[in-house]
Amino acid sequence: MLDVQLGQLLGDAPTGSEEALDLVRAFDDALAYGFARVGEESAAALTALAGALAASPIGDRVSEAAEKVSAGSLGDEHLAALAGGRAALFGAVHDALLTRLDTALGRARAAWEPPQDRTEVAENLLAGCRIWLRELAIVGWRGVDHDLVSSADQTIEALLAVPELRGLAVLLDGLAAELRASSPVSTMELLPARRWADLWTRALLLAQRGPWNDGAEQVSGRLLILGTDVHEHATVIRVQVHAVFEPAGGAPSRLVRTSVAAAKVDTIVGPTVWRLLKGHPVLLSALAEHRSLDITDMPLLPGGDLLWHDDRASAGEEADPFAVARVQLAQATAPPVNPLDRHPVRIAEPVLLEGYKVDGLTIELGGNTLRLDLDRLPSCGPLTSSLVGDSSSCIGLMHWDAGRWRLQPIAVQATVKKKPVVAHNGDWAMGPTDPKVVKAEAKTGDVVAVLRERAGRLLRK
Repeated sequence: MLDVQLGQLLGDAPTGSEEALDLVRAFDDALAYGFARVGEESAAALTALAGALAASPIGDRVSEAAEKVSAGSLGDEHLAALAGGRAALFGAVHDALLTRLDTALGRARAAWEPPQDRTEVAENLLAGCRIWLRELAIVGWRGVDHDLVSSADQTIEALLAVPELRGLAVLLDGLAAELRASSPVSTMELLPARRWADLWTRALLLAQRGPWNDGAEQVSGRLLILGTDVHEHATVIRVQVHAVFEPAGGAPSRLVRTSVAAAKVDTIVGPTVWRLLKGHPVLLSALAEHRSLDITDMPLLPGGDLLWHDDRASAGEEADPFAVARVQLAQATAPPVNPLDRHPVRIAEPVLLEGYKVDGLTIELGGNTLRLDLDRLPSCGPLTSSLVGDSSSCIGLMHWDAGRWRLQPIAVQATVKKKPVVAHNGDWAMGPTDPKVVKAEAKTGDVVAVLRERAGRLLRK
């Protein structure tokens, strides 16, 4: 699919994107040192940010915020405006990149329509978030210590008790955990300034009005799975499924995503992580057996994310993901992008590539070279870098990373010892099928069962 216009896709970065990212970088440097006393460089960074957005709908607000913060006035509305300005610059870069990718793929994308309904949440909880985020902005990352990090604990605990605000709670908890592990930050040689500023920006914007996931519609139809992206960290496992959705009634097909997740400990790794998701047997079976799914009244968010309910799904017929990709992927309409998700790092678009050759960490196709992202291959499935190297067909996700496009394989068709081999990230969702892996797991025992038994014993005491 990409071979015709791959050269156009892999050309220079969109006009103005480097300049926009330079403005963000300068703002992030200013945030690292805090806004308690804004020096000349920081003031120049804020002024430049405002200047770049002068002609935009938020231009006046960002300009006022830059002036106020430079003068030492840090109101919630001013920090929100600066965060909005930073997000707008990333959004412009994101849109330029995604438009280029859609053009190369010939992919139609639905337009974003703001939801009409809004979930009401406790304003005092959002205010508590803003207070902590304002304190971070005042002292900057260099001024963060254990006391400041710990001051967020009560707010995070209160947010976790409200289902609509749990996403914001997890975001704040993650940021607090990273800051706690790095405190005192003043002793660090290098700061993850971009990452922390990303988290701060998203949290501050979320804390302005609560959930941004309003407007879900109930949908029914058939789900044809393309592949699975596994996000694994020391304390959480998240499986994101990319699929083509055929609505009941004959409406045009759409690209959608759905995710399931579970908490974990760092000793649960490899294929064992699937056991943490056994509360979703219908979805896991479909992944392992390559089946379609019939869904009924499943909530679909405006940004293309299905809120998974296993009891609203049933297994359908066998559906080869590669056949689905060849027949359906080009015609399916891509979802619009939620405003808060307009960031280059969040681009993850499913594509099908065929007839290429792998040379180390790159794919050669139609005289063009595309970088492979093999660091994202999970340890819980059969897909390995070796299989990718032997492959000639791939379902993957296109990412924009470190100034270039990269392809993350999530399924491949390969030839090994003159025999065809197919491997998908989700093949082991119901347990490994490789005899060597099964034997290794038998030796180590069921780690999840042991930990649950120990936890139950502690609770009984």
